Amino acid sequence: GLTERQLLRYVRIARRTRGSTGQVPLQLLEMRLDNVLFNLGMASTIPAARQLVNHRHILVNNCIVDIPSYRCKPKDLITVRNRPTSCNALRDKSLVGDKTPDHLTVSLSEGDRPTGLVNRVANRESINLNINELLVVEYYSRKA
Repeated sequence: GLTERQLLRYVRIARRTRGSTGQVPLQLLEMRLDNVLFNLGMASTIPAARQLVNHRHILVNNCIVDIPSYRCKPKDLITVRNRPTSCNALRDKSLVGDKTPDHLTVSLSEGDRPTGLVNRVANRESINLNINELLVVEYYSRKA
């Protein structure tokens, strides 16, 4: 999961960057590898997505990534390793591409392996959370 320290770090990054201070932490959270895997439908839950990444089943741009908080960038290609154990880790392939946000694209490649592509950075409209992000930033600004 996400710790208080990581969330505070995201708010500090948001304060330094251009753009809406409330929107940047949401974008950073939405572009984490574990969350991208969950949104692509490659994992049924975020903890399951974290486990896939930790067990080295996931490739980003054909390189093994074993850090769930890895920040995905536009044009990143996310695939499953071509090993029997990695393919078996995705038990329920029917979830793949079910309700994919518009900043992600998913397809099934050779051997029925799902492939995801990050099209662009997530915007506020594609993040379907009903929260007031300015209250979150205000709360963590006192701690920063």
